[in-house]
Formats: sequence, structure tokens, C-alpha cells
Amino acid sequence: MDYNWNWSIFWEHAPGESSSYLHWLITGTSWTLATTLAAFILAFLIGGLVGTLRTTTLRPVVWLCNLYTEVFRNIPLLVQMFICFFVLPELLPVSAGDYLKQDLPYPSFFSAVVALTLFTSAKLSELFKAGIESVAHGQRGAALALGLRPYQMYLQVLLPQAIRVVFPPLTSEALNTLKNSSVALTIGLMELTAQARNISEYSFNTFEAFSAATLIYVVISLLVTFVMGHIERSLTIRGATR
Repeated sequence: MDYNWNWSIFWEHAPGESSSYLHWLITGTSWTLATTLAAFILAFLIGGLVGTLRTTTLRPVVWLCNLYTEVFRNIPLLVQMFICFFVLPELLPVSAGDYLKQDLPYPSFFSAVVALTLFTSAKLSELFKAGIESVAHGQRGAALALGLRPYQMYLQVLLPQAIRVVFPPLTSEALNTLKNSSVALTIGLMELTAQARNISEYSFNTFEAFSAATLIYVVISLLVTFVMGHIERSLTIRGATR
């Protein structure tokens, strides 16, 4: 392919702009990281709670948590983002809707985090449920025989063992959250993919723009894998696994 690469484009300024294209990439990366971290932390907490409640004997609670999981896991993320950004403000009272649309700082960021949290937490709920159910049933009986209350049984016996089981899939979900954050460009969040598209449209250097974005995604993914792998090794009990 006869194509003249021009990597110096990132040090040039866009027409009518005071910032360089490199600054656009840095800004987009910042929004991608902020969206990913906020959504994954919230999804971890909510998904862990929902998944844990699904293993209890409280039938109404189990039913509601199952409904939550099935609804938000099966609605496409793009649809959820559109609902959060375009539909939700219209369903709320006028004052609340106006706040979300006009007064809330960075409404697209808020909507992206909410939608990504709901979508990811529903998937993490399945992981936590499976992890808790993988713990030997005798652990429950032993905990209750020792006089532990149900919440103590979960906090001190079941969850510490379950987290070791679900941690490897958690790494995959963290990476999925990073990649899914790119969907937020559809509601106006200027994250990494959106900025790469802008650079392409302004400079016509499409290959350079998306190659740089791809490289940044790969570097972030490798860092996430390294950090999660280090945490996973720190949670491993010697002699328990090979």
C-alpha cells in the first residue's frame, strides 16, 4: 500500500484551535480512564451486592436481583446509553430533568458512567453468584455451626473464598469495560475513540489517528492486566492451587 505516514501531525494544531492533536488524544485518554474507573468500581460494588443477594434465601430479594441482572445484561449497552442520555431526563420531574440536561457538569460523562455501570454490574452479578455457589456447601454449615450470623458468614467465610474464584474473570470484565467506554462517543463524550475520529476528520490522517488510539488502548489494557494479575497473585493461598 502506497501511503505516506505523517506522525508529526500530532504536534500540529487543528484549524481554528489553540491545542494540538496530541492534546486531543491526551484529553480523550483522560475521559476514557475516568469513565472506565468510575464505571468499573461502581459495577464491582453493585454487582457484588446483587450477586451475593441472589444466593440468599430471601425469595423476594432474589427475584428482584434476578430481574435486575436479566434486564441490564440483555439490553444492548448502546440502547442503555441512549436511554440514560436522551430518555431519562424526559421521564423525571421537570426540575430534575433540566438539571440533568443543562446544569449537571458533563452530562454525557454522567450518562456514560450510569449506563456502563448498570451493564457491567449485571454481568459481574453472575460472576459473584457463581463464585459464591462454587464454595463447598459444608462451609455454610460450618459457619452457622460456629454461631456466625448470615451476614458474618458471607463476609468472613463465603466472599473471601469466592473472590479468589472470580478474580480472573474480573480482569476480562475490566478490559471489557475499557473497550465498552468507546460507545460513549455516540452520546457526545469526547473519549479516546471520539478524539481519534475528530483528528481524522480535521487532518485526514485517518491511519495515524486510529493507530495512535489503538496503541493507547493496548498500553492501557496491558497495564490493567499487569495490575489485576499482581492482585490475583497476592490473593492466592499457597498450597491451595497449583
